[in-house]
Amino acid sequence: MSSSRELLAALVGFDTTSRESNLQLIEFVRDYLAQFDVPCELIFNDERSKANLFATLGPDDRPGIVLSGHTDVVPVDGQAWSVPPFELTEKGGKLYGRGTADMKGYIACVLAAVPKLLAAPLRMPVHIALSYDEEVGCLGVRSLLAELAQRPHTPLLCIIGEPTELKPVLGHKGKLAMRCDVHGAACHSAYAPQGVNAIEYAAELIGELGRIGSRLRAPALHDRRFDPPFSTVQTGVINGGKALNIVPENCRFDFEVRALPAQDPREVAEQLARYAEQEILPRMRAVNAASDISFSELSAYPGLATDAQSQAAQLIAQFCGSSEFGTVAFGTEGGLFDAIGIPTVVCGPGSMDQGHKADEFVSVEQLDKCDAMLERMALVLRSL
Repeated sequence: MSSSRELLAALVGFDTTSRESNLQLIEFVRDYLAQFDVPCELIFNDERSKANLFATLGPDDRPGIVLSGHTDVVPVDGQAWSVPPFELTEKGGKLYGRGTADMKGYIACVLAAVPKLLAAPLRMPVHIALSYDEEVGCLGVRSLLAELAQRPHTPLLCIIGEPTELKPVLGHKGKLAMRCDVHGAACHSAYAPQGVNAIEYAAELIGELGRIGSRLRAPALHDRRFDPPFSTVQTGVINGGKALNIVPENCRFDFEVRALPAQDPREVAEQLARYAEQEILPRMRAVNAASDISFSELSAYPGLATDAQSQAAQLIAQFCGSSEFGTVAFGTEGGLFDAIGIPTVVCGPGSMDQGHKADEFVSVEQLDKCDAMLERMALVLRSL
């Protein structure tokens, strides 16, 4: 039987950056669970280069608890690591390596808890759900959720183990990532009025996004549980133009909306599309009729807002030993679980302050506390 620390060392050793396959890690988990006669379902992507994993401990004829985590990690490219990123290093009570906080530390604790959960014995099932491509838009988990939606028994609770320092989190914002392509008309810059400058019109659209974002800051729209307490809009990438003496024909920019759970981020995209159609395109086409503006969705996931009085909230409070519920600024797969009727909370070891950075780490203390939380969960489940 392996400890969470030993299992974390194994998990960190797999380079599961989102651009890479996660199959070696998934096969490792599958083989680990096979030692305890726990069968696994693998749900592959179309190329069969990545897979989700779903396993059930205990009876499968009633609702239970889902312990969910994503297996992919963000790149280490360009980061100044002082330790090997894909090798666990322990120093000063901290465990360093890519994914230790986000979120292989939680997965290691879940796997380490398997023998104790099986020995409980369990009166309701505990499901282990591992996904791929969370870091690039919560993509992989969708095929897993499509399978779960067909099952006869909806789980009572899903615990997403993103790093919250083991504080129970009931809410986070939703996200919509969009791309805008502006197609104008090129010409020599000496005759600029004869062209349609795609960069300048893109700048007008970006300016309108700023005005939309300002309106979202209105105090009447605030939710003080969140930081910041309003929905946000930002443009993160822009490309266009070929040379200074050529009026640019094309410009592309990507923007995102992070919306409070009660607000629909698509409203921002719809407002911008209306502005483009009514205010920008007529001026562009007055010069060149072939001018165009198009929008495409890059990724999206819903927000999460679990009721503090719900059974799910009361269960996580028992597992954590705390009912001081909070929210987080970052997104998770939780909103997608919740959208198919599985009540969801976010609670895991470590802090996102360490996630996505060089020398990412989770403290030994946090790992130990997560082990203890899962032990309490086993005790609670025995009494239900």
